[in-house]
Amino acid sequence: MDNSGYSRLKEPPITPPSRVHTAYPREKHQKVECAPQPSDPFQDPSLSRPSFAEQRFELPSTLLSPLKAPVPSDQFKNPFLNLLPNSPLNPRSNNFSPEEWISNLVAFMGQDPRRYPRRSAGFSFENLSVYSFRKPTDYQKNVANIVFEIGAFARWLVGSGKQKVQILKGFDGLIEHGEMLLLLGRPGSGVSSLLKTISGDTHGLFIEPDSDINYQGVSMTEMHQRFRGEAIYLAESDSHFTNLTVGETLLFAAKARAPPDFTFPGVTRQVYAEHMRDVMMATLGLSHVEKVLVGNDSVKGINRHKRKRVSIAEAALSGCTLQCWDNSTRGLDNSYTLDFCKMVRLSTTLGRTTACIALYQPPQSAYDLFDKVTVLYEGRQIYFGSCGEAKTFFIEMGFICPPDQTTADFLTSLTSPDERTIQPGFEFRVPRTPEEFVMVWKTSRHYARLMQELEAYENEYPFDGTHALDFAAARRSQQAKYLRTKSAYMLCPRQQVILCIVRGFQRLRSDMNSTIIGLATNILMALIIGITFYNLSGDTTSINSRSTLLFITILFNATTGSFEIIQLISQRPVIEKQARYAFVHPFAEAFSSIICSMPGKLCSTLLFNAILYFMTNLRRTSTAFFTFVAFSFVINMTLSMVFRTIGTCYRSLAQALCTTAIIVLIFMMYAGFVIPPMYMVSWFQWIAYINPVAYAYESLIINEFSGRIFPCANLVPTGPSYIGTSPHNRVCSVVGSIAGFEDVLGTIYLELRFGFQPNHLWRNMSILLAFMAFFMAAYLVTTGRLSTELNGEILLFQRGHKPQPRRQRHLEIYSGADIHKYGNGDPISKLHRQTSTFQWKDICLDIKTVDGTRRILDHVDGWVKPGTLTALMGPSGAGKTSLLDVLASRSSIGIVSGEAFVDGCIKDISFQRKVGYVQQQDFHLPTMTVREALQFSAIMRQSRKSTKKEKLAYVEEVIKLLEMDVYADAIVGVPGEGLNIEQRTKLTIGIELAAKPKLLLFLDEPTSSLDSSTSWEVVELLKKITAHGQAVLCTIHQPSTTLFQRFDRLLFLAPGGRPIYFGRIGENCETVKKYFEANGAHPCPPDGNVAGWIMQSIGCTPGSQSLVNWPEVWKNSHELVLVHRKLDHMRKALVARSSFFLTGTKKPPHRKEFATPFVVQVWQCFRRTNLHYWRTPSYIYSKIGLSLFYALFLGLSFFKDAESLQDLENQTFGVLMLL
Repeated sequence: MDNSGYSRLKEPPITPPSRVHTAYPREKHQKVECAPQPSDPFQDPSLSRPSFAEQRFELPSTLLSPLKAPVPSDQFKNPFLNLLPNSPLNPRSNNFSPEEWISNLVAFMGQDPRRYPRRSAGFSFENLSVYSFRKPTDYQKNVANIVFEIGAFARWLVGSGKQKVQILKGFDGLIEHGEMLLLLGRPGSGVSSLLKTISGDTHGLFIEPDSDINYQGVSMTEMHQRFRGEAIYLAESDSHFTNLTVGETLLFAAKARAPPDFTFPGVTRQVYAEHMRDVMMATLGLSHVEKVLVGNDSVKGINRHKRKRVSIAEAALSGCTLQCWDNSTRGLDNSYTLDFCKMVRLSTTLGRTTACIALYQPPQSAYDLFDKVTVLYEGRQIYFGSCGEAKTFFIEMGFICPPDQTTADFLTSLTSPDERTIQPGFEFRVPRTPEEFVMVWKTSRHYARLMQELEAYENEYPFDGTHALDFAAARRSQQAKYLRTKSAYMLCPRQQVILCIVRGFQRLRSDMNSTIIGLATNILMALIIGITFYNLSGDTTSINSRSTLLFITILFNATTGSFEIIQLISQRPVIEKQARYAFVHPFAEAFSSIICSMPGKLCSTLLFNAILYFMTNLRRTSTAFFTFVAFSFVINMTLSMVFRTIGTCYRSLAQALCTTAIIVLIFMMYAGFVIPPMYMVSWFQWIAYINPVAYAYESLIINEFSGRIFPCANLVPTGPSYIGTSPHNRVCSVVGSIAGFEDVLGTIYLELRFGFQPNHLWRNMSILLAFMAFFMAAYLVTTGRLSTELNGEILLFQRGHKPQPRRQRHLEIYSGADIHKYGNGDPISKLHRQTSTFQWKDICLDIKTVDGTRRILDHVDGWVKPGTLTALMGPSGAGKTSLLDVLASRSSIGIVSGEAFVDGCIKDISFQRKVGYVQQQDFHLPTMTVREALQFSAIMRQSRKSTKKEKLAYVEEVIKLLEMDVYADAIVGVPGEGLNIEQRTKLTIGIELAAKPKLLLFLDEPTSSLDSSTSWEVVELLKKITAHGQAVLCTIHQPSTTLFQRFDRLLFLAPGGRPIYFGRIGENCETVKKYFEANGAHPCPPDGNVAGWIMQSIGCTPGSQSLVNWPEVWKNSHELVLVHRKLDHMRKALVARSSFFLTGTKKPPHRKEFATPFVVQVWQCFRRTNLHYWRTPSYIYSKIGLSLFYALFLGLSFFKDAESLQDLENQTFGVLMLL
């Protein structure tokens, strides 16, 4: 064998694919028939396979033509300069073409390879095994069982308490640069763990020592340290600064990875970054929201679909050579999924990058874009190889692929015993368990060929070889000039800080309300304190009030920065993500946040202290005033550094705030006011020397009293009899007074009352600046050291409630026919049967914007009858969720018009509790178990006519129905830790089912984050529910044809909330296809996706256009006339029926807003709240520990201290501090 390269392996050739897909750079893989005559999978048939090089598909001639032969240097334009307004290379043009842009860029760079060196990073992995550890105390903690954690932690430290958990075992693969790998597997199969391992994001994961990963000669350690940012992992969740616009977010990413100035002739980093931002926005359809805030679920901004595209654009702008996308198209239409895959395909083919992508329910057109696919089954690899051969491999093994099933769905279904079907005659020859699948895979010729390719790859790319050196040199050429050689970043520290400062001020500008509210709060507090100490007199009656006022002032100035901890912890996921992408070091963001906070702190300090200073008549000299402000500002900044350091040392907000409370108490107690220095106990006296507040308070007292004379207002003795008494026989009743003098010297008062020396004023300023510098350094060093990574989607149970592990069922349904899961005890039969019809007519929703009134929904009509499953579809932004919110009476914005009736009657106050609404977001109490969450919903929302026993029994039926019995006693947790996506979705559905909705059930995209098999289970569940009489209205993103056919009716919305169809779907979707074809749509392909065909026909997919105005066609159609006629007829009939039943009943219908009495509500909420706190031991023990610390600290501070008036005064202030 020729070891010079794996691309020259000699194997028997096969006929290359004949069909070429012209919509993307690589040819479409050859179509494989679904059920050819299989062969024995345990034999080694003589298969004719192509060599690795022969599987490399060529680019279309339109893209290759500029690269085939030498051409004049002016044929390819600099894509960053002098672009015509209508040029396809101009991202601001309507004619912009991403394909032409990237083709031109690659060709332009190819003219001078030395100036534009290109990096590439394919990789191989051999015998890759990944594991983690589990502790014996991995159960739900509560106040009682937390004590067991102490012993477990001790055993954990010595290693005896660790339980190894295998996550991945024995994986092999090879992905060349320029290729795309598709990862398929059900949730929990290890797809995310494999992507994290490849990208180096291995928090909590450990790689076996005999595992080998080779990034074309670059070791794994070097790849993820020195070259961090070249391999990135993009998780499902979106982490962005909510108060930045889309354009600002992407411009930051582009600048962070931009090459030095004039890398391209005449192009600065600013021009390069702005152009790349515009290209990504135009490619992903984000140009129209450039100036809209990113936002999140609680901050108004772009919707979650566009937010997902922002995440994709940000990762693409990183310029990395290896991209690991973990279900990054979650929640997006199939059209956007396909467009995303095409964009990655172009990037890998022309940019020589490598992409590993995990997708749920990818359409066939997206699957055909990939080069290779790997299938995971419970942490084991059962296939790795060409996408075109994957289906054949398993069909020859003896499985059947249904004609209407995509290849990706077929491959995923093989890992589900309930879904895979076996060809007759192979019932006892096909593998059943993951181990049997692995055995078949590793004895196949496909695996043997992979081993040969891996051996050749290792020979061609040895570690630290020529390619590794070229890779390092190419990366160095794109880094800043004065950056150290082994830095993972493109920018030098100075550039990073400047970039973060610009972003910091952009965030402040976008969130001016918070700044204004903060300033207003400071002004209000200054007025309140100023009124309390208004216009203090200049005599001795104000001495104690002045010292108290200065303490309150220093207390306020010092503690206002404690709220920064909340912001630090909330933004930590964004900072960590950008550090993984090698955008900026956390140090740069930390330092820039200090700089950006200083103007606000200075303004608030000036406003608060100026108002307070002059209202209370403090020392009226310019020197004293500016000294007062200077010390107030410095102590504010110093304590801000302290609080920031605390925030970087804790993962949770509760722990950080608890520590902050302790620090504040210590600083205030030993500042010199509550306990004067000469009265401090010896064992705590050292605190005053490390207390910055003490130095600030001493300086403010010196600034106010030093060198000042206070006339005595109360001489002793006093009274009418002592009016003529000589001053030498009287004395002032203030500390520091001298017999025979009617005035009190402020300097003497300072020395006798506090022990302060006037010459300490500016010495203290130096000490405070040193404190500030120290804690600033501590903050900058500790930032980014602590990760917020969660423990993963591992089920946690209460101690003693973990179910015994059951052997997973791997037996197949040999006949391929459905077997009823529940037999005669089907819980569906026990569900509440519905009889009410819900209808709506001319529903409109208008919201006010800066540019005027915008219509979100435009005259939408429809109905949902009992026993029907209605699909609500439309492109992203069409108003589907808004329509559900309006129909469910959950809309809180805009003006709603139109009519909505229940059985012909207007909705009453009880409507909301009579409907179930499964929203996209998960709103669950994380400390509750699945069963408790369902029981709470049933008890609170079911009719009071049902007994508690009946409600709890109904919950058990819902658990059986949703197949949640295995994890019914598991803790819900938070997204990313606890229940996985599938389990959380089922819980959300179950909570609404447990409420026994009397009218209908709304579901907002319940399958958007699920794999194909789970989506099928959810839709089948909905179908079973409707078969019992439940009315269901469900929004869904471009389902497969098989799923689409399970719905009865379709309501389709175009952009702007304009309806274009409402009616029956029909057998094999014939009804809906006839409507669109009759009105100008091209015929639907026999094997095409009907939902995708509709989206393409109306011009709502990327690159598609429609000459038909479908909303106008619907308005003028005969079908709409029939819909209005049917609505009027239904309303009359339903009103008549309702009137008949109302006449015959003794009691009116139950129309109360809540289903349960107020006492029951209070008790259930009280019980749930107590359970929540009981299962949050960190909160309870923090409170207990804080109380004990306060008591001990105050007790020791005033130990046997009750012998003088000063002691009593100290204790009084101590009680105040305790409160």
